[in-house]
Amino acid sequence: MRPARRSAFALAALVLAGAALAADPKLLPPEQAFRFSARALDDRTLEARFSVEDGYYLYRDKIAFAVEPAGLALGAVELPPGKEKVDEFFGKVQTYRGDLVVRLPLAQGESKSLVLVADSQGCADVGVCYPVNRQKVTLTLPEPGKGPGAMIEAHPRKKNWFN
Repeated sequence: MRPARRSAFALAALVLAGAALAADPKLLPPEQAFRFSARALDDRTLEARFSVEDGYYLYRDKIAFAVEPAGLALGAVELPPGKEKVDEFFGKVQTYRGDLVVRLPLAQGESKSLVLVADSQGCADVGVCYPVNRQKVTLTLPEPGKGPGAMIEAHPRKKNWFN
């Protein structure tokens, strides 16, 4: 191959590689793509919330909750129906996009505070799936009749100069 042709070929390869890199999406870390927060509604009920970013979704059957310390337990958790999707890896599944809010009954145990553990798994629309993601929040249970506690984020957004 002549030097001029080799240079043109190399330049074309660089342009194509640059275009491929530019087309490669920047994926969010799982704790940003699937933001988890929770609060105690009363001394027997918790509210868990996932805020799923646009372009991402959570699998319904990959969501699970637990509480700590030992001696505390959740009652039966009922997840709302999700949107049906045919997934190339898992077949027919139900998924969530946007906000998902779930009420969690405390079945047993006495405590003033607890740690709510949420396991979830989701994907980006570009075809990248994340491993199971565990997020935790520490909640203080309100005294009976005092109203719900504050919403606690597992990974609070970092403040920047403009907010």
